[in-house]
Formats: sequence, structure tokens, C-alpha cells
Amino acid sequence: MAPLIGITCYVEPATFTVWPDTRAALLPYMYVEQVVRAGGQPVLLPPAGRPADALRGLDGLILAGGGDIDPARYGQDAGQHTGYVRKFRDEAEFELLTAALDRGVPYLGVCRGLQVLNVALGGSLHQHLPDVVGHAGHGPAPGLFGHLPVRPTPGSRLAKVLGSDPVTVPHYHHQAIDRLAEGLTVTATAEDGTIEAVELNAKAFAVQWHPEAADDHALFEALVRTC
Repeated sequence: MAPLIGITCYVEPATFTVWPDTRAALLPYMYVEQVVRAGGQPVLLPPAGRPADALRGLDGLILAGGGDIDPARYGQDAGQHTGYVRKFRDEAEFELLTAALDRGVPYLGVCRGLQVLNVALGGSLHQHLPDVVGHAGHGPAPGLFGHLPVRPTPGSRLAKVLGSDPVTVPHYHHQAIDRLAEGLTVTATAEDGTIEAVELNAKAFAVQWHPEAADDHALFEALVRTC
């Protein structure tokens, strides 16, 4: 059997077939394609009910990208650029992540999924990265990926998957790790110093970029192998 990989999803207004502006649980299909290509069976996890209960039937977990985390979770007021906060999604995903870590379920965090991991373990975020690094290359325009190189840390799990040389990957984020949570290890950085990947242990790692939009499938293959 293919390992069952849970993927968290959005709840947003959407238009499809004959239904305009309908509230929907949805996910960019690139995640589904990457998991299937890597040999896994994707299972969508909407932020409703008791998502952590679904872990009993899952072999792995992906926390997907999405809107910003409520800054109150790391002791800050929301800045002017912080947006698309969905507190119900925060509640569901923080509960789900905590349960996954407690049970040793293999974990891949993508963009927001890296930020949830860092905040859940006590870290904080830069609320608007361009104010820190002086450019908007990590998210150049709405709906447009930036393509910037990141350098994996030699000897890290990420370097074993991607190699130690800089690799150009698709970015779409305006926030990033500020205070690194205790227990996390930085495993990749951008040229401007932005933390772009972390790992917690042999089963839990996360990246700030969007591997679902990349031509390389190595991170999803690594997750499926771990499962």
C-alpha cells in the first residue's frame, strides 16, 4: 500500500462549475500531484472537527502554505502587512502538528508549515520580510513566485536530499523566522540571510519555499521514504 499522507488545506471562497463564490475546502493541486508522483496517497485535511484524530490512520503529514499566523501566538500585535489570518486554521493546525510530533508522524512543513512549526515550539516571525532584507524577491507580486537560490547546510538532512550546493527554488512568502525555536536546526538559508529550512529530528523538517511548485520532487520523495 502507498503511505497515506495527510495535507492540510485552505477554507476560502471559490468558484467552480456552476457555483459562484462558494465557501470551499481547497488545496492547490500541485501538492496532490507531488505526493502521488513520490509514491504516496494524498488525504486532504480540512481545518474542522478534530483533525488530530485523523493521524491514527495516516503515515505522514504535510502542513501546506496559506495565510499568516495570528501574531498573538508569538506575543505581537498584527503589523500593517499581516493578512489572511484564519484563526480557525491556526487552531486546527497547531493541534494537528503537536499531535504529529508527539506520535512521531513524519512531517513536512511547506511555507506556512515551517512557520507553524517554529511558532508552536516557541519561536517568532518577521511579520514583513521586505522590511528586514530590503527587497521583495521572496514574493515579488500577488500570485507570482520568486526564484531565489538557497544554500543547504552541509551535513543536514536537507543537504543529503538536495545536495550542499545552492539550489534555486520557488518562493512565495512575505514572512520568515525571526527568533528560532529551541530544538530547531537551520538547514538552509537564502543569500540575504533568511532562514529557508529547519529540521527538528529525523522525521520532522520544513522549508520556507514552495517545493510543490518545483520541478524537483526530492523533498516529497524523502517524506514518502521516511513514511
